[in-house]
Amino acid sequence: MESRGKKKPRPRRSFTPEFKAEIVELCRRGDRSVGQIAKDFDLTETAVRLWVCQAEVDAGERDGLTSSEREELAALRRENRRLREDVEVLKRATAFFAKETR
Repeated sequence: MESRGKKKPRPRRSFTPEFKAEIVELCRRGDRSVGQIAKDFDLTETAVRLWVCQAEVDAGERDGLTSSEREELAALRRENRRLREDVEVLKRATAFFAKETR
């Protein structure tokens, strides 16, 4: 039985920083509402609001992590995860060779 009212999820899309900046600029002009701009460009209103909020953080108008800080944090978390995996491999190798020498 098919559910009524359930929409098929939209595939995840990615947008260039230039496109996001243009959308943010349209929102800042104030000619149209965020909802109307989102509708006109087939975007979700939530995404547009997040882009505007992030632009405000990047411009220093609002507290939070800037885009460059977010990128650095993500890179550090990836490196941390890789280093933890390396340590785990070394621990296993040490245990293996310790058994071999007995």
